Amino acid sequence: MTKTNTSTVTNPNDRKIPDKWQSSVKAMKAVQVAFDMDEKIQLSIRKQALDAGLSPSDQIRDILGLPINKRPKRPRLTVSLALSDYQLLAKKYGLEAKQQLDIKRKLMEELIESVNLIDHE
Repeated sequence: MTKTNTSTVTNPNDRKIPDKWQSSVKAMKAVQVAFDMDEKIQLSIRKQALDAGLSPSDQIRDILGLPINKRPKRPRLTVSLALSDYQLLAKKYGLEAKQQLDIKRKLMEELIESVNLIDHE
């Protein structure tokens, strides 16, 4: 039988939190703040972030003089696709909706082609 390592940080139920989860304790205590600002201000902050290679959240932290996690982030774009989206894309690419990996490859090709066309205009 193996004993789980625990530390002195506890949750409201007085259970000890395992050591491997300790790094998440700070994140669990953070509160996300949303800003309802003019669209031009939001766009400007997003552009500043893009130019600086930061996320909009990190750009806001920089503007406010708060520390920023300097750890490099994996650059990636995301999009949420519902089953109906996969069905539409499958039809567009001549695939079946269950061929999600193939659809993803086609999406990447289409995005790259789109950027190449814009860059060469």
